[in-house]
Amino acid sequence: MKILVVGSGGREHAIAWRLAQDEEKHEIYCAPGNAGTLDVATNVAIKADDIEALTAWAADEKPDLVVVGPEAPLVAGLVDALEKVGVPAFGPVAAGARMEGSKRFAKEIMDAAGVPTGKAEVFTDAVKAKAALPSYGLPVVIKADGLAAGKGVVVAETAEQAEAAIDDMLVGNKFGAAGAEVLIEEFLHGEECSILAMVDGENAVLLPSSQDHKRVFDGDKGPNTGGMGAYSPAPVVTTDKLPLIKEKVILPVVRELKKRGITYRGILYAGLMVNDENSNPHGPLAKSGSTVNVVEFNARFGDPETEAVLPRLGGSFATALLHAATGCLKDEDVVVNPETAATVIVASGGYPGAYEKGKSISGLSSSVPSPSSIVFHCGTKVEGDEIVTSGGRVLSVTGVGATLREAVDRAYARIAGISFEKMFFRKDIAHRAFERS
Repeated sequence: MKILVVGSGGREHAIAWRLAQDEEKHEIYCAPGNAGTLDVATNVAIKADDIEALTAWAADEKPDLVVVGPEAPLVAGLVDALEKVGVPAFGPVAAGARMEGSKRFAKEIMDAAGVPTGKAEVFTDAVKAKAALPSYGLPVVIKADGLAAGKGVVVAETAEQAEAAIDDMLVGNKFGAAGAEVLIEEFLHGEECSILAMVDGENAVLLPSSQDHKRVFDGDKGPNTGGMGAYSPAPVVTTDKLPLIKEKVILPVVRELKKRGITYRGILYAGLMVNDENSNPHGPLAKSGSTVNVVEFNARFGDPETEAVLPRLGGSFATALLHAATGCLKDEDVVVNPETAATVIVASGGYPGAYEKGKSISGLSSSVPSPSSIVFHCGTKVEGDEIVTSGGRVLSVTGVGATLREAVDRAYARIAGISFEKMFFRKDIAHRAFERS
């Protein structure tokens, strides 16, 4: 197949890399790609949010499939535009991408579909929003309604923090139009995990479970980030929960969207909170009595979860994507291998705050790809004869092994051979899983 992958991060490198592992030999392109995607694809100098240029390229080049990585072009209608020129695309149309683009819309769909989730209210007035805070207790979650580059969610431990977040969004216009509406949401207790479901408009097939690490420092300390690591599977998602998650979380959303005239195709990513102690009253799903609630939905592959999930998939990845995009997905299209995988993000000093770019990365050329570890590029570019940093999250290093400990050790062993000025990474990825054992 001739396939275009849209995006420039670790997720897109992982998608292109996994497509290159198929027995069939594909002709793979990435727009715009990064220094890592050059190893498995041809980079195309078009930005991921340039809908017009991407559509024109697809109309001229006629790929068999376009796989859209980031959320912004999905929300902006890239898949709609590709449909008009007759090019199949893996990803929802703009109306479906509102499941991520509007937290208010996602809550409306969940409520209508009976999906278990926390209580929430929407506000446009800061005074009214602050007046509602006491009914939620502490901690409390303040969310900007729209896309805010992963920075629009505040978990407030005090009333002062909650009020400051409301003021930032509704008064200070911190996130622009994305923060014109604010959700106040109850804090859900438990352990968070991710389920990525491949959806073809009617049916869904769950990919392996995963769990990421949002906080920047070891021990889950410091500010939230785009993710500092992930591992798959997540032990908190026991086997008995999977069919219930599909029947009570994923399919009800797909059906509710269908009722509204929206055929959802692509990834439906459910961020879940699992509470084994059953202390949260909302929506018990599992026969064991544990509670699963939806924290949020995303409309695309997660990052860095993708880097931990895709190395575990067998079969033809391109066929699975195409079948989902064209409405004929089957359970057997998704093949899951028994190995575990763990991903560690290597970041620039200062991230998620201010950081420097252009730092030369050493050790990549000697890090020969192998079945046991892979280096995915998140924020890199080629500058002369060097590969240099170009983002806060620079590399996504994944280890694969028979056990989670083996996978984690292989990821860290690979990192030991890589260096750049001020690089840092968490040293406790998968600690929750190890604490369970």
